[in-house]
Amino acid sequence: MLDEALLDTPEALADADDRGLLRGAAEAGARVRTAARHAAEAGVADLKPDGRPRAILIAGPGAAAICAADLLGTLAGAGSPVIRLAPTGVAPAAGALRWELPGWAGSVDLLLIATPDGTEPSLSLLADQAYRRGCTVVAVAPAGTPLSESVAGAHGMFVPLATAPYDEQQESLTASAPGVLWALLTPLLALLDRIGLITAPPDALQKVADRLDHVAERCGPAIATYSNPAKTLAAELADALPVIWTEGASAGPAGRRFAAALAELSGTAAIVAELPEALAAHSTLLAGRLAASADPDDFFRDRVEEPPALHARVVLLRDRPIDGLTAAPSARDLALSHDTPISELEPEPGAELETLAELIAITDFAAVYLALASRA
Repeated sequence: MLDEALLDTPEALADADDRGLLRGAAEAGARVRTAARHAAEAGVADLKPDGRPRAILIAGPGAAAICAADLLGTLAGAGSPVIRLAPTGVAPAAGALRWELPGWAGSVDLLLIATPDGTEPSLSLLADQAYRRGCTVVAVAPAGTPLSESVAGAHGMFVPLATAPYDEQQESLTASAPGVLWALLTPLLALLDRIGLITAPPDALQKVADRLDHVAERCGPAIATYSNPAKTLAAELADALPVIWTEGASAGPAGRRFAAALAELSGTAAIVAELPEALAAHSTLLAGRLAASADPDDFFRDRVEEPPALHARVVLLRDRPIDGLTAAPSARDLALSHDTPISELEPEPGAELETLAELIAITDFAAVYLALASRA
């Protein structure tokens, strides 16, 4: 059960936030600025690349690395394929994960390593393997870790992870924590801008940081639920199965990130799909036992003695439609025809990176609020 009273009590939220998640979400803009500065100091702005790589390979553990690969692949489009190297192993521990380069990887490819840990032996071996194959290696990881030494030995570029004083004890333990994503992603955005795959110059990254600050002002713990989009979304998702529908290229990665954050932070399972295909894929689901009208006795249920029935709630994340083409009206019609409530988020106007950052930031705050209020 969600403790809705806790949502409007900043002191109680702070007491419940023993992982520093709210602070990480609030400081996302500052983390982008620090990470951009680290990238510049590492020499990213001075690079003079000789053409584009044939393929970009990304390796790293956890939800943040998965989301970074997803976002970069979406932003890069067809310029160069962005391929995530999924690890194998018997456990998610740093020493148990294994990464391997594909057999075709060679001197015309770029290997990106993104990790909030840096102690994974296999990532160090991967950097050595890439060096032997002639791949260019760029890594973002904490300074002073074994990976930093391996990247130096492979004559690659190492960008220190933008950290906060409390990371070692709190946030770094959670891969879906908001600060981790932006600390890993920002230097990679700056790098791919220099390569010419995406448009993310320093002024664009500054606008991303400003947009994240703006979201933090709107969604902070001191803002009441009725005027706080993140708290409102968290309250709406209590005791519901989130069915996340996305529309627009930027919204897709944001929706998948939201589903991963809900699972890792609050233990909430979610389903995610892109419009318009989601309408066909989830039509039967919404017509089944998860529909609000599936249990006619639910209205008379004792809310204290009996657990509430699980019903679906559609969450529609939209980027601004191109040429007015949108499946949103059909999505609303389908949800309401099955008595399924719907929540909608659409960013304020801006460049693609800015709107993407806004969707991720609001949903990150919502996942954090749901996690904290559900644990109370």
